[in-house]
Amino acid sequence: MLTLPSAAEPLIMSFSIAFTEPTFQKMVSLLTGAILTRGRHTVTAILRTLGRWAPGHYTTYHRVFSRAAWSPWLLGKTLATAILRWIPADEPVLVPMDDTTAQHRGAHVYGKGCHHDAVRSSHSHIVWRWGHRWVVLAVSVAFPFTHRRWALPVLAALYRPEELNRAEGRRHKTAPLLARQLMAVLIHWFPRRTFIFLGDGGYASHELARFCSRHRRHATLVSRFYPDANLYAPAPQRRNAVGRPRGKGRKLPQPQDTVKRSTPIPATVSWYGGGQRCVKLVSGTGGWYKGGEGIVPIRWVFVRDATGTHRDDYLYTTDPTLNPAQIVSWFTARWPIETTFQEVRAHLGFETTRQHVKPSVLRTAPALLGLFSVVCLIFAEHLRHHRPVVGSTNWYAKSEPTFSDALTTVRRMFWTQLILIDPMHIKTLKKFPLLLRKTLIDYLCTAA
Repeated sequence: MLTLPSAAEPLIMSFSIAFTEPTFQKMVSLLTGAILTRGRHTVTAILRTLGRWAPGHYTTYHRVFSRAAWSPWLLGKTLATAILRWIPADEPVLVPMDDTTAQHRGAHVYGKGCHHDAVRSSHSHIVWRWGHRWVVLAVSVAFPFTHRRWALPVLAALYRPEELNRAEGRRHKTAPLLARQLMAVLIHWFPRRTFIFLGDGGYASHELARFCSRHRRHATLVSRFYPDANLYAPAPQRRNAVGRPRGKGRKLPQPQDTVKRSTPIPATVSWYGGGQRCVKLVSGTGGWYKGGEGIVPIRWVFVRDATGTHRDDYLYTTDPTLNPAQIVSWFTARWPIETTFQEVRAHLGFETTRQHVKPSVLRTAPALLGLFSVVCLIFAEHLRHHRPVVGSTNWYAKSEPTFSDALTTVRRMFWTQLILIDPMHIKTLKKFPLLLRKTLIDYLCTAA
């Protein structure tokens, strides 16, 4: 077993409950190699980085993902527990949720399909990609070393094409249904916590709204809304016991009709990037009705950016008692999950894996998403006793650390406290001039 850095050892050792001892030793080596590896994050590339620090035959490391018996769910619970320690128990937990498409080449890749790529698409042009579509739940954390929130992934589920589900005899689940399953798991794991689930337009689902309304003691949904949604007043009190009770009251104006007749109210809300923004709001309440599925009490909000840089938007929440400004502030806190997706692609090789069989596909991508959270937690633990190092350059100045700085710091910890402490390496490094030695270590640690 490798001797881990002090800031990383408690977290990584807590994952041992999900593995047998031999498999856990292989997983620690793979985790260390994944942190140190630059570029592609295939198992072969990780083993090439580790060299003699990965004892045994290389096929045993490939079998960790394809054949070994371990549960990603138990790892997800352990990781979520570690993340929630950074959020006070009396504060609601913001949980951004979204899906991302990871391109994967190969004719016989399990779960592969043609999906809408939101990153490359615009409002007027839609781009489709072949690969895997992952529904991800993350926990938004306000670390003390930055004013921007970071979204740390905790759970991920693969969206399987309808043809694959039919062939395997499984009920087809849409992305909102998969998100509901992950939400239920999170609520089950932490029943004493209150979760605020933040979804984009793809999760403006009546079914998700009904789920959060049923579990309103533990969950609230904030998402985009439809300007032409069907809203109704509560059902009137029943006067007699004859016949079926009414499910809804009189029909209310649609949100877009209410906005046309209303005067927006100025307000200051938290905005994308951690700043403040002056907006104009129109709000209303009602019961969102869908035939055959019942009615859900909601509060909707119309948002107009006073500066004109963002388009008008409609939002809603399943908690009608919330302040409209609070709804907007929570919705904009969803954006860090988009930054997380970009970072795992740029620095952790999210789209460079080459797994084809079912177990490897279902394990590798969630492991890389979880690696993002692991690096952030190690970095935050390290900063309890150290000052952050911000990697500014002559052409790009930063006032606070980003994920690339976190990855650089964690890599430096692993190189200097794990790999380069070997006597043979120390003897070799002493032969180099000080400037060359520093340049080599900086190159090994810089995020790329």
